[in-house]
Amino acid sequence: MEAKRNIYTVGEGMQQALMYAEMLDIPFAFSSNGDAFLLHDRTGTLGKVEEEISLDRFPSPDFLWQKYCEWKGLDEGRQKIVTQNYYTDHRKALRYYQRIAINRTVEAIAKGQDRILLVMATGTGKTLTAFQIIWRLWKAGVKKRILFLADRNILVDQTKINDFKHFGKAMTKIKNREAEKSYEIYLSLYQAVSGTEEEKNIYKQFSPDFFDLVIVDECHRGSAAEDSAWREILEYFTSATQIGLTATPKETKDVSNIHYFGEPIYTYSLKQGIEDGFLAPYRVVRIDLDKDLVGWRPEKGKTDKYGKTVEDRIYNQKDYDRDLVLEKRTELVARKVSDFLKANDRFDKTIVFCENIDHAERMRKALVNENPDLAGENRKYVMRITGDNQEGKAELDNFINPESRYPVIATTSKLMSTGVDAQTCKLIVLDKRIQSMTEFKQIIGRGTRINEDYGKFYFTIMDFKKATELFADPDFDGEPVEIYDFDGGNGPGSPWEGEGETGREKYFVDDVGVEVVTERTQYYGPDGKLITESLKDYTRKTVLKDFESLDSFLKHWNEAEKKQAILKELEERGVLLDALSEEVGKDFDPFDLICHVAFDRPPLSRKERAERVKKGDYFSKYGEQAQEVLDTLLDKYADDGIENLENMSVLKVQPFDRIGTPMEIVKLFGGKNSYLAAVRGLESQLYTTDASLLET
Repeated sequence: MEAKRNIYTVGEGMQQALMYAEMLDIPFAFSSNGDAFLLHDRTGTLGKVEEEISLDRFPSPDFLWQKYCEWKGLDEGRQKIVTQNYYTDHRKALRYYQRIAINRTVEAIAKGQDRILLVMATGTGKTLTAFQIIWRLWKAGVKKRILFLADRNILVDQTKINDFKHFGKAMTKIKNREAEKSYEIYLSLYQAVSGTEEEKNIYKQFSPDFFDLVIVDECHRGSAAEDSAWREILEYFTSATQIGLTATPKETKDVSNIHYFGEPIYTYSLKQGIEDGFLAPYRVVRIDLDKDLVGWRPEKGKTDKYGKTVEDRIYNQKDYDRDLVLEKRTELVARKVSDFLKANDRFDKTIVFCENIDHAERMRKALVNENPDLAGENRKYVMRITGDNQEGKAELDNFINPESRYPVIATTSKLMSTGVDAQTCKLIVLDKRIQSMTEFKQIIGRGTRINEDYGKFYFTIMDFKKATELFADPDFDGEPVEIYDFDGGNGPGSPWEGEGETGREKYFVDDVGVEVVTERTQYYGPDGKLITESLKDYTRKTVLKDFESLDSFLKHWNEAEKKQAILKELEERGVLLDALSEEVGKDFDPFDLICHVAFDRPPLSRKERAERVKKGDYFSKYGEQAQEVLDTLLDKYADDGIENLENMSVLKVQPFDRIGTPMEIVKLFGGKNSYLAAVRGLESQLYTTDASLLET
């Protein structure tokens, strides 16, 4: 329902309502100006597509539900399934796209569809979505035994203790190759139920019809190949409804998710997630090295550090860290990563993706040498986390735990490229060649989580191998398209493919210098493409599109009831204020950042603005306790910014709790409206000098 003021026509808001209805997967849209309603029927069941109706003829919920079921083809039996409630957890309220994915899946299963593909970007809650699908079908009695399959132990364990924990004693994890048959919800690694030897195929201890629902997490991996051992599990339980979950459906001439599961019934992309504010935007620091750009050829008779004669040919980026190691190149990459962290925050969680395990180990060593102080304080400051290393793998949970400080930097090759929920990862370093769009999306997905509690609103990609050129590929955020060649060759084997070495002679050269040729920073733009100009230039250009002068910006700023609304508008246009503060200064208000960058005004720090207000007489018209509240609000502003003034929840935290409860504090001002008026007055005082410029 889009309501407009009475000066507009009844249908003025219809196009806006239809945009929302399409996004939210809602069948009926309404527009009104208070005189009547305009109804738009997307189902085709009402006779007319659009009809104006009087205020007293608004359709009842029962009538709309009847038409919805008619549209969806839901008879009485199917309705009982689709109306089964969600598991209610107020700590994890479902987002609109998760509801759409769940509803479409439950409806499809109610109507008998037995192969389903859901495509949801990394960080958008695929596991929570899977839990709610299972919960509703399980509680409705439609699916009684469910198997959830993943190919990483950490994925299974995370799922069991987090989103799936509400299944309680009805759930088990298959392990030790024992098939307990008294549970209803089974979680398992592919590897735990299958093997090359027949006796290791534990899944065959279950009858083919034991499970009536199988959910395949990260289905773009091993199960996507027709001839894989893992596909045999799915084919064994062929009578079960099977759901594939992935952020990156695999579509090559040899492998196809769509060929097996069918076209996705719902897709929620990385671009959409960023636009909606659920996923973190990114900036790219692209660093090109001389030996990468022009290659390196050894002089005649050149030997490596171990005395082996280096084969005479031109080596380039595809050879480094596979056939040839330039140790000074590794050291330079480690130095650039360390310099970046030192310029920002040395405890920002960082993942460095390397070519292979050997490269990951050498990178670990180089990073330790670049950070001897912090690595000396705690040996876990830098850790290699790879599939072959038990000590590193044991620290994976600590790396992804926002409350755990160590490890800070993780070097890896394949292990952390998918399924690792690293909520606070702020820096992703690409020092490996990435030829697969699937792998690229998965790696980028390690940084897309937002965690407001830990100040994670965007992340940085530091690229040494031109991998971010894939952002320019039209397929980067496009719809999945089936390109499977039915007569193609063999699909890929192990999901660990690429962890090892090439098998050829490998040279280690420690006396060849490597230098940076170019370095540039790019930002994620509002159109989903990278902004190639500097953030300052982009900010200036964006602000000047809306405000032709400082006066017009000041007028808009001071008239705005909530400053956060202006800042949100700018961020939607691609202005990353957090990133801008790192370039200009972290002590400045967003207002000062904008005025400085766009209009060349000297910025004032938040502390300077707060102190200026405290020296004035604004407090004098309030009582002593109310003055204490305002003084504390100014301190919060000086420390953390304008959002603390405009959010009443700040009254729940220290040190306000020493003054009283939020209700008691509001009463000090004579009520909520008076409190909010006092806050607006405080904001006005913060920018009063700037407002006075309008008169000069």
